[in-house]
Amino acid sequence: MDVALEKRQVERAYELYAPVYDFIFDWIFAPGRAAAIKHLGLQRNDSVLEVGIGTGLNLPLYPATCRLTGIDLSQEMLDKAVERVQMLTMTNVALEVMDATSMDFADNEFDKALATYTISAVPDPVAVLREMRRVVKPDGCIVILNHFRSEGRVAGRLEDLVAPLCTRLGWKSNLALKPLLAQVGLEPEVVVEVNMFHGWRLVQCINRK
Repeated sequence: MDVALEKRQVERAYELYAPVYDFIFDWIFAPGRAAAIKHLGLQRNDSVLEVGIGTGLNLPLYPATCRLTGIDLSQEMLDKAVERVQMLTMTNVALEVMDATSMDFADNEFDKALATYTISAVPDPVAVLREMRRVVKPDGCIVILNHFRSEGRVAGRLEDLVAPLCTRLGWKSNLALKPLLAQVGLEPEVVVEVNMFHGWRLVQCINRK
């Protein structure tokens, strides 16, 4: 299956998820979200990029002193985020529909970047991380929160078996962490297991260019 077809699958899946996304995903994944924002180590006036901001569930976790830009491929999801920004009266937030594999930002534009539950739901995770590296300043912080393929033999094999079904639903169940980071030249500073059953990993990296 080529990348273009996968991209259409992702767009279609999240069009369908948008009305119920918050109900399904908020409380289950909330601990990981809070931990991810904490690991960004945000300082006053930091410029932050959130890739795959979705409906904006992370928005209440950001301090008002940072400058946040959120992007997402799905207009339907982003419409929900716009409503949340208005409800929270957040004046420090800009939201844009954008393909994360080809961002309309300059090199070294942001101090920090975050992607929560996004990297396994994009057609080309390597391209997304390379773009995140490009737009984040040298020595800036990049935080990724995602389910990655288990390093256990049995669990990893099960994730491989259900991968075709998960791909149809818009995400990859067997994305391996170490090869992914190696391809984009990132070294993890911190890896923490989070959420229910510790099934997700929070990865903090420094953008050493």
